[in-house]
Amino acid sequence: MANFLLVHGAWHGAWCWQRVLPGLIQAGHRAHAVTLTGVGERAHLLRPDIDLETHIQDVMAAMDAEEMDDVVLVVHSYAGMLGTAVAARRPQRLQHLVYLDAVLPKPGESWSSTHASATRNARIAAAHADPLNAFPAPDPSVFGLSDVDHAWVQRRQTPHPGGPYTQVLDFDPLQVARVPRTFINCTEPPLGTIDISRLRMRDPKFWEGAWLPGSQVIEMKTGHDPMVNDPDGLLKLLLALT
Repeated sequence: MANFLLVHGAWHGAWCWQRVLPGLIQAGHRAHAVTLTGVGERAHLLRPDIDLETHIQDVMAAMDAEEMDDVVLVVHSYAGMLGTAVAARRPQRLQHLVYLDAVLPKPGESWSSTHASATRNARIAAAHADPLNAFPAPDPSVFGLSDVDHAWVQRRQTPHPGGPYTQVLDFDPLQVARVPRTFINCTEPPLGTIDISRLRMRDPKFWEGAWLPGSQVIEMKTGHDPMVNDPDGLLKLLLALT
């Protein structure tokens, strides 16, 4: 039995894992999905001072509350920042770290550092213009979603706190390297804001060599939200890691 902890990306919530959680449980594993402060069903907690540390603590608090060790930590998109931080602080608690089309930061970078200047400037401006310091969700078509899936995600997305976007993450990559890692690269269509991370995941010099060995790259022919539009394919990959 494995302990799966699933962490959503920006604008999402634990709701996005609804099509994956039952399969993990039916396979005999424990599985829990986190909702970060200020989004999803916790959108009523949105406030100007939410930052990266708030969300890191959300993930670690879920591990503690669920009494999880040997955790398979699955982090989607923005949550790559959080998974990296947790792995650096608690490598002994993790069995595997799965970056699901997620951000791969270097020490001293912010999430915004991995984006093109036009994207970065637009999101910072939108957050500054909002009294709760948040920026709105994009149209789900950018995630490769259409029809029913598009409508479902569009209804449930919420603005994302702006504080975590620009806060720098300091961590020890050698601690992260203690944890086996998998990067799931979603290729059809690829999301442009993950492009830098896609390059890094195959670079043997990433984190000055700490990324390799102990990691692998798997490709999925889906858009950025495979938990929505290819849950069976994602479930199969996750089960194969245990």
